[in-house]
Amino acid sequence: MLMPRQQAPELVLDTLAGGPFRLADDAPERMTLLCFYRGLHCPICATYLKELERLTPSFAERGVSTIAISSDGEERARAMAEKIGAANLRIGYGLSLAKAREWGLYVSASRGKTSIGIEEPALFSEPGLFLIRPDNTVYYLSVQSMPFVRPNFAEMVQALDFVIKNSYPARGEYTGPLQEQPA
Repeated sequence: MLMPRQQAPELVLDTLAGGPFRLADDAPERMTLLCFYRGLHCPICATYLKELERLTPSFAERGVSTIAISSDGEERARAMAEKIGAANLRIGYGLSLAKAREWGLYVSASRGKTSIGIEEPALFSEPGLFLIRPDNTVYYLSVQSMPFVRPNFAEMVQALDFVIKNSYPARGEYTGPLQEQPA
């Protein structure tokens, strides 16, 4: 299980921008935001990624680079980029399902065509959102088993202002023994 303040798994992907994305080499001022999405077949993903595209400049102002990632191939990734009007948001593609599991993402099996008439891949990963520090440690993570009710990007931008101002540490890092607390 991935834990805050511990090393993130290695991540290397092709991008629509042409070159590979290497998490270890990304080197933003403060963090890299990794948005793992289900794929072109998911209408909720398209809406969610449009919001991330809109707010990518706000993240950049705070020293946070962004990338959206799926296990889709290049053609489907390009179709999603066109659908969301990606101009600022990097799009990574070809995430292996083994790598998705390494990141703690859930994997689902196809149920056929979605409500927008696009066939789901035989297997694909469910959503996850991560903030990774330049030292490659996990700062924040949210992993979902369903496409619904995802973390809000506008709230995350506001939270980053607090985090930056107060040098707020990653939380959820304790892995020691647990003792029951009195009620």
